[in-house]
Amino acid sequence: MRVPPVTNRPVPGSSHDSRGEAPASFQAQFTAIFDANFARLYRVLDRLSGEPELAADLAQEAFVRLYRRGSMPDAPAAWLVSVAMNLFRNARASQGRRRRLLTLARAAHAHADAPPAPDEVVIAEETRRRVRATLDGMPDRERRLLLLQAEGFSYREIAAGLELHEASIGTLLARARRLFQEEYAGGTDDES
Repeated sequence: MRVPPVTNRPVPGSSHDSRGEAPASFQAQFTAIFDANFARLYRVLDRLSGEPELAADLAQEAFVRLYRRGSMPDAPAAWLVSVAMNLFRNARASQGRRRRLLTLARAAHAHADAPPAPDEVVIAEETRRRVRATLDGMPDRERRLLLLQAEGFSYREIAAGLELHEASIGTLLARARRLFQEEYAGGTDDES
């Protein structure tokens, strides 16, 4: 998925030329940043929301905003995480009903690989359900920390995206992992 270029209107305060096109060096930087970060930003947003369509929209919007900015921030990945988290927070506040619109069957069909064996499906679905339930039961900050780290974002990028002090990220991640493990292990009992 590529973000279409903004044409026919310069962005105030940007480095776009009079035709509304970004200079070639910005285009190259943008393409490199997009290629390196879109998939992992999408996966974080997908895991946070549980809605692939919403995640794709939010990830794309973060890159559109970077493109419209017209210049690269000092830490592009951290800037994108910050923008994406703000977009996610806004979407959750105004569009809570989106979660009900996506069915599990539709999501499975949209992202399907070769069909696994039936017993693998049952085990994988149970594991996925338990992980999702565990993540959903965790405080928002801890859930976001774990998902961003799982996608390979650096401590600096996580700190910027979640508006936390970088020096505290390691400790917060350790606590979040411990909380996840305790909650996940606690969910092994049959719920009858």
